[in-house]
Amino acid sequence: MSSPKIKFDLIVVGGGASGLMAAGRAGELGKRVLLLEKNKSLGEKLKITGGGRCNITNAEFDQRVLLKAYGKAEQFLYSLFSQFGVKETFSFFESRGLPLKVEDRKRAFPSTEKSEDVLKILNKYAYDGGVTIKTASPVTQIHWDKGGITGVSSGKDMYCANSYIFATGGVSHPETGSTGDGLKWLRDMGHTVLQSNPTIVPLSVKESWSKKLTGVALSPMRITFFIEGKKAFCETGKILFTHFGLSGPLILNSAHKVADLLHRGLVTATIDTYPHANLGELERDIIAIFDKDKNKSLKNIVKEFVPIGMSKGILPLLEENLDTTKKVHSISKDERKYIVHALKALPLTITGLMGLDRAVVADGGVVLEEIDMKTMRSKKISNLYVTGDLLHINRPSGGFSLQLCWSSGYVAGSHIDE
Repeated sequence: MSSPKIKFDLIVVGGGASGLMAAGRAGELGKRVLLLEKNKSLGEKLKITGGGRCNITNAEFDQRVLLKAYGKAEQFLYSLFSQFGVKETFSFFESRGLPLKVEDRKRAFPSTEKSEDVLKILNKYAYDGGVTIKTASPVTQIHWDKGGITGVSSGKDMYCANSYIFATGGVSHPETGSTGDGLKWLRDMGHTVLQSNPTIVPLSVKESWSKKLTGVALSPMRITFFIEGKKAFCETGKILFTHFGLSGPLILNSAHKVADLLHRGLVTATIDTYPHANLGELERDIIAIFDKDKNKSLKNIVKEFVPIGMSKGILPLLEENLDTTKKVHSISKDERKYIVHALKALPLTITGLMGLDRAVVADGGVVLEEIDMKTMRSKKISNLYVTGDLLHINRPSGGFSLQLCWSSGYVAGSHIDE
């Protein structure tokens, strides 16, 4: 193995969102920085966030309101976000020529809607700070003792620094290189690392009718979840039908609660396709449609009384209990009421959560009690800092994950060697 030729002030392991931010910030402060990335290019996971549009943050400028979204981690995050929060994220990108725009649920995106533009700014930030970047350089071994980390190996090469930042990400989207390397290293070095589970993830369902709606996205809809037939909770928002079940913001942000239910028994759900109309109002609307098209067959007018795009899924469902070839004027009152009730409670059986390969976010990671959250320094390894998805922090979709990366990366890069 080659001996280290240069001793750096800082080595950052991982060239994703938090790693690039950390490296760039340390370089900006005059530190000699080496960034090691296992992939051939930087920011692989960043490129696919928000469907490639990059949901860069959540535009909630009230810090107390913002931090409540992080659940039990809230109490640990005030100092971190006070140093670099949502306001600073807006300023960071907009001052570098990338305006942000805010959409529903306060989700902020680059005005260009291109994650590559976010990555370009981070790359330039690191370049301007003189950061040495080595891609296709997976870290194969961490050298450490009671005094801290003494070096890292990448194949036959060894690199040394005064300080180290682990920014390797968690285990969601392993195809981007997030395979849990950092979590293993942290565990080996004595940290308490909780197992990763998908927390923002689509749901798989049993019913074939819903899979006929693959690609259809509708809002608003209300979904109610039941455990062994008893109502558990309901949410209203946008639902995306997929070839395996359900996705979309509403589903992704409900997944962690559904996971708890699945441990307790059979989980079913109903979808209300007209949440803002009661049974009587919906029936009156359908009667008006029937009166207008009374000589047509039921199957030929389904698209007239179901939400746009849903007829190809709802028609097979209705056919299980109705003769849809009947003329509308021959539909009985009970049959009509069945249609109304079906539209207000489309039935589903939840068979599980999709795996880590489809997870937007997975929890797990180092418990926050073992990290000085004012600096991101490990309380167990004196010259180690930990950022981003390596931290055990639950958060919803909507920009909260990337904001955690920006905040933790910037703060870690600001405090090395202190």
